[in-house]
Formats: sequence, structure tokens, C-alpha cells
Amino acid sequence: MDNFSDTIQRSRALLPAHAHNNAEEKPAQEGGCGVVGFAANVKISGRHIFEPSCQMHNRGNGKGGGIAAAGLDARYFGISQEMLDSCYLLNVAYMDSGIVKELESSFINPHFDIHHIHQMPTVKDFNALGLETKPPDVKQYFVRVKKDVLSKFSKPFAKAAHRDIEDEFVWQNSFKINQKYYASLGDKKAFVLSHARNLMIMKIVGYAENVVKYYQLEDMQAHIWIAHQRYPTKGRVWHPGGAHPFIGMNEALVHNGDFANYHSVSEYLKERNMIPQFLTDTEVSVMIFDLWNRVYKYPMEYIIEALAPTTELDFDRLPKEKQKIYAAIQAMHIHASPDGPWFFIIARSQPDANEYQLLGITDTSMLRPQVFALSEGKVQIGLCASEKKAIDAALGSISKEDSRFRPIADKYWNARGGSHADGGAFVFKVKPNGAEGELRCFNKFGHEVKADPEKIACNFSENFASAGTIAEGDEIKRLLENGSAPELFTLISGKISECDYMKLRWYIDHIVSHGSGRNTASAIETLTLLNDMKYDNGHKKRSSVLQIIRSGIDSLLHNTPSIAEKKSGNSEYCRITYATKDLLRPPAAGEKILVVDAAEFEPEGENCDSTLAVKSYTLGWKHFVVFNLKGQRFHGCGFGPGSHEIRMDLYGSSGDYAGSGMDGCQLYIHGDAQDQLGQILKDGNLVVYGSVGQTFMYGAKGGKVFIMGNAAGRPLINAVGRPRVVINGTCLDFLAESFMAGDALNGGGFAIVNGIEFDQKGALRELSLPYPGSNLFSLASGGALYIRDPKNTIVEQQLNGGTIVKLKKADWDVIAPYLDENEELFKIKVSDLLTVDGKRLPPEDVYRKIMPIQAEVLASEMADEEE
Repeated sequence: MDNFSDTIQRSRALLPAHAHNNAEEKPAQEGGCGVVGFAANVKISGRHIFEPSCQMHNRGNGKGGGIAAAGLDARYFGISQEMLDSCYLLNVAYMDSGIVKELESSFINPHFDIHHIHQMPTVKDFNALGLETKPPDVKQYFVRVKKDVLSKFSKPFAKAAHRDIEDEFVWQNSFKINQKYYASLGDKKAFVLSHARNLMIMKIVGYAENVVKYYQLEDMQAHIWIAHQRYPTKGRVWHPGGAHPFIGMNEALVHNGDFANYHSVSEYLKERNMIPQFLTDTEVSVMIFDLWNRVYKYPMEYIIEALAPTTELDFDRLPKEKQKIYAAIQAMHIHASPDGPWFFIIARSQPDANEYQLLGITDTSMLRPQVFALSEGKVQIGLCASEKKAIDAALGSISKEDSRFRPIADKYWNARGGSHADGGAFVFKVKPNGAEGELRCFNKFGHEVKADPEKIACNFSENFASAGTIAEGDEIKRLLENGSAPELFTLISGKISECDYMKLRWYIDHIVSHGSGRNTASAIETLTLLNDMKYDNGHKKRSSVLQIIRSGIDSLLHNTPSIAEKKSGNSEYCRITYATKDLLRPPAAGEKILVVDAAEFEPEGENCDSTLAVKSYTLGWKHFVVFNLKGQRFHGCGFGPGSHEIRMDLYGSSGDYAGSGMDGCQLYIHGDAQDQLGQILKDGNLVVYGSVGQTFMYGAKGGKVFIMGNAAGRPLINAVGRPRVVINGTCLDFLAESFMAGDALNGGGFAIVNGIEFDQKGALRELSLPYPGSNLFSLASGGALYIRDPKNTIVEQQLNGGTIVKLKKADWDVIAPYLDENEELFKIKVSDLLTVDGKRLPPEDVYRKIMPIQAEVLASEMADEEE
């Protein structure tokens, strides 16, 4: 009996136009796309993919945008759910409406039983949306292959499953449509957007959110949505056919990045009679996925391994049996593994299994940013995106419409590509079941990822007005009036583990109501401590607790006097918004703090709040509090040298490049930071009460930096001079590559990695691996790393140019003041850091020093000379 995959490949050899494809291939474009996706156990309206797409305009250019949805609501099309799950949704884009009948008579009517036809509605005037190119008309055919046609097609396939054969016929028929009306022509007339069951793709020359607007998808509902901003990195870059997503058979894929080995991947596919038609690296990505999934029928773990091979120390840490299997996969498919920076988001439809999937897969070298998030409860949602701000935007949009969702996720994390622990890839699986289904998250190895499902979320519809007592209210007021924010923080944080949500909301409401006028500073400080510090939340979700606290902070800041109001003389605060930015003036008598409501400001440029801050500084403002951030960038930038008198506090979803080029400013980020934080930072203080994203402090020259959580991939690359950094969590990989920061003991730079995290009760616990990556201090020529590693988990195999040496008293004298300051900022006690398994140890038994080999050799030679 013929092998199914061999039969498919032979049948594809008969497809037309295996000669040179005439579609013009453009030079590769730099990949910096914006991708986002979310999956929920309930159906979500299309309007909610709109806001995260808008948040990533800076990653797009209006020349290519697209969305895909899976687990659709059949009512949108006016059909039954059974028809939607059983029929193929043949989604055809017509640029030339004059060929509709011709295409139908050649490729649809003869081959398919048509159960329903749906014409996608559009707005009347595409120019009104700012579109320069008219999007294609889209006609949707709900079809099954005719029995006699499928019978004839299936003869070579022996005993293959009926649906497998029908899938292949649909795939090949779409190839023929694309070849005739798109790939073989200079003038493109039509192409197949998608052909899966219960999944569809829509794309245009424009921004992704305009897909939703133009095709009026705001009220269309689906379990899964994905979106892409920017044109593709190869092929016809300004054409709807070249925009993402691309279809395989049952999956739609978007991609941030570009391949160095696009040609070899294409050749690999051609050897299997799969010919790229759109000539983009995204197209071949989904073709590879479809080949390994549907044709070769590999398990998902093996597909991910073939795409992102496990290497180096991670490979050595795998079980022996897995090493054997992975070595075979790599030997067979390594030349088809995408080489270069990439991050995939994939929407999959598997209606026969009553399951829909959202996958996020990152390349082994983590050369493109990504972040994942998960919320659990009565409603569940999983998200992944290029930037956290897109996740925040999606959650914010959804939660405004449906209060069961929360604007803050229960768990956020970055993936480490090729990780032996989780594979750097995550799958959100949705199983519908009536109005509410089930969503679960799994890593590459099938291990479930959970946040805190045993804890409960807040019901914000409950009335909390009578939850507290007069005595408690008087105590809050007394502490606010005395300016004792740390004491009030200690009082409230100590009650949170035992109190219910109504009592907590009452506490925060009273802090806000009594925190006006002279008490504002004390109230903001108290709520900021509650926002920043870790403590026991009891039975309550940390995400709900933060939502309550951050709402209180926003209320306090929103109630500060507006710059448009007449100066009252009793407040040191002055609030400015986008609408009042033209009223900017120097501070009046008594005014000290400019409060910037960033909600309506643009992400960057002349109308960005960061630009406003620079203008304000020239007028005499020195302290800035920025709230309602929606991913705006470049905070702390542009103030110039010697700007040590400036302090800036950020609340909300801060964006990329915060603190980059900073030369003296004090920047405090009250939550997670994003990518490119502190690039070429020269001087100043940077404090982050959360984790930071990719390429943190690239090329930095100095400054004091404290990170409460983790750093993602490639922190401190090419840093020089004297940066001093404390990272309390860990880093994914490539920490301090090409570090060139002098001698740590003589004024040079260094980084301290404590390798710890907080448990559910806010207590410290050490990570099993303080540094999990395979590349540590590689090619460094100066500076040092100090790793809290009492179990000696760091091995020489992780180093390339570095060496591990014993911590000396001189080293401890250098780093101890920074750990003291770290304790003051984050309440992470030095005594706790020096305690291992309940026993206090000397610093040299807890911390290990890593320095460049040549520096260690030189130090040894100098010591010999002194002797």
C-alpha cells in the first residue's frame, strides 16, 4: 500500500506551472512586524482585534494588514453550526470582478456541492478609511467536494481517511486557482484567502484594523483572532495577496521576522512538489507547517522541534530518549528550519475534534520579541503578541464590553526558544461547549501551563459601600494626613490576605476619597506601594487586586487640578491631557509635579507625551507623573546631559525604548517594561517594578538600574563603560554578550542576577536555574557578572570567553551597596538572599563571579608579580 504522504507528493507533481513562477520577487525587507492573537473559551467580537492592532501601528506602515478568525459563529453567515464545521469555507478574493463567473465555472461549480454563498459586506468608500488601494471583493463558498469528483481523485490514496483526501483535493484546487489568477500573471485578478473549515482569513493593503472596518467585522464573533501589521519581507510587498496571514490547510499563520534561508526552504518544499506562489517567507512557513502536520502527520511537539531545533545546553538537558528523537528530526529537516529572526502566531481549526488552537512559536535564538499571557476563571483567555502593550490593549477592549474579563492577565511570560523546560512554544486549546467552553494552555511538551485557577476574581458589580467601619475610615484618614504612606501600606497589605474584595475595594475607595488636596501625595505613595510590592493576596487573584489598586491610582491622578483650571494654590500637582497640551506653561508658585494623562497621546513623534515632557522640562518642570499609558514610547529620552534633577514615574502600559539614551534622569516604571529599555543609557537611575523585554540596555554606557523581575532575551549586549544593574529574577539567554565594561573592581560595570521569584504569598523563593540559557557573558572583554548560584548550576559550557572565579571580599564590597539599595526599593532583604535552605551563608558561598578569561589571566599575572 502506498504511503499517504508519498501519494500526495506524487499527485502534486501533476499540478500546473511548475516552471519558473512569473510573480515578481522584491528584495527582502527588514522584518519588524506587529503580530497579536488571542483565544477565549467564549466567542469574542471582531472589534476587539482592532485596538491591539492600532497599538502596533509603529510596527506597520499601512501597506499590508490582515486578520484571521477561527471557531466562528455560524449565525454571522446565516447557516447552522453543523454546516460551518463540516463545509470548507472557500474564501476567494476578487481584484477583478469580471472573472467571477469564469473562476466559478472552472474551479468551483464542477468540483463542489455549494451549500451556501456569502458575499462579504464592505463600507462604501474605502478612501474614507485612509486606504489607497481598494481591497478585494470577497466571496465565500461553503462547499464539499462532489462525490464523483472525490471518488476519482481518491483512487491513488488506497485506504486513506476520507477527510484527509478531501482536504488534499481542496488544497490542490486552491493551488490551481492561485496559479491561474495570481501566480502566473503580472496583473493579479484573484486568489484564495483561505479554504479551511470554520476558519477564515481577510487581508488588504492597509492596516490590520481597517480589515475589520472595511469588511464590517466588528460584530462577527469567534473563539480565536489573530492579526498582522506590515507588508511581508519578500514577494509582492504592497499587494493584498502578499499580506499576512497565510493559509496552510487548517491553519492561518502570521509572522514577525525574516528568513536568511528562504531559498533553501523553498527548495526543500519543491523537492516535495510544493511550489510557493506568493514568494514570501510567511507563505513557506505555513506550507512547512502543513506538510509536517497534515501530510507527514507529525505530533505537534515534533513539528515545533523541526521549526525551532533544540540546541546546545538545552539539548544536553533533555532526556536521552528525547535527544535521540530530536537528533533524527534535525538530521532530516534542519535545512527546512527557518534560519533567522522569527516569531509565529498560528490559528488552527480542528472541528472534528471540537477544538480550536492558538499557537505561539519563537525561534531558538529569540531574535524577535514576544510575550504571552493567560487569564483563568469563569471565562478564560490566552494571548500572545509582539509587545505586551498589544495584550494590554486587547484585554482592556474586551473587559470594557464584558466585565467577566479583566484588563490585567493572571500571568505574563516570555518564551525562551528551544528551551528544554517548555520548548519556547505554547498552545492555547479551546474546546467549545455551548455558551462557555474550556481553554487550557500547554507548552511544547504537552505540560499544562496554569496561572492561579484556585483563586477567585473580583465581582465588580457588588456594592461595597458598607464594607468598612467608621473607625477604619478614621484610621486611613489619620495616616494620610500624617503623611505616613509606608505605615498605611503596611496596615492595608497586612489585611489583604484575609479580607474579601468588598472590604479591599472599600479600603482603596477611602484612600482615594481622603486623598485629595494636601493628602494627595501620601495617597498616591500608599497605592503605589500596594501596586509595586509583593504580599499575600489570600484567596484573591493578584490581577483583580491590581485592577482595584490601579483604578484608585488613576482616580487620584485624574482628580488632580487641570492646567485649564484657575490655579487654586493648594496643590503641587498640575494635570495636562492631549486636549489641553497647547496650554502648557511653566509651573506656577507651589506647583511641582506635572501629571500627564497619556491616554490620547500618539505612540511617538511630535504629538507623543514623551515629546511634551521634554518641552515641559525647558519650561521648568522637573517631576513628571505619567498615567493612562497605552504603549507610548521613549519616556525619559531627550532631556539631555546632566538631567539628574528630573524624576519621571510611569503608570499603565509603558512602551518600547523607555530610558534609552538617558543621561541623568530618574525613571520609575510601576509595572512591566517592554523592549529596548535603556538602550545606550549613559547615566541616571532606572527602576522597574516588574520584568523587562528584549534587548534591555543594548549598548548602555552607564547608569544604575534595578529590575524587580526578569529580563527577556539579549540584555546588556555590547554594553560598555560602567552600567551597574541588578536583576532579581533571571534572563532568558545571551546575557551580557560582548560586554565591554572595564574592571568591575575599579570603576567598571557589572550586573547582578539574583535568580529569585515571588511565590503566591509574596515570599521569595530561588529559581531552580538562576540562569537557564546556553549563552552567558559570551565574547565579553570587560566587566563582570555576579550570579546568585549557591547550588553551582552555572557551568563552563554556558560560557564563551568568560570564566567562573571565586567571589572575593573586594567583589562583595562593590556589589553590597547595590543589594542594599535593591532591598530599599523592592523589600528584597540581603539577609534573605544570603540564606540558603534555611541557613545563612557567607557571600562567597552564595554568589559566583563571571569575568572575561583574559581579565582573569591578567589579574593572576599581576598577583604573581606582587608576590
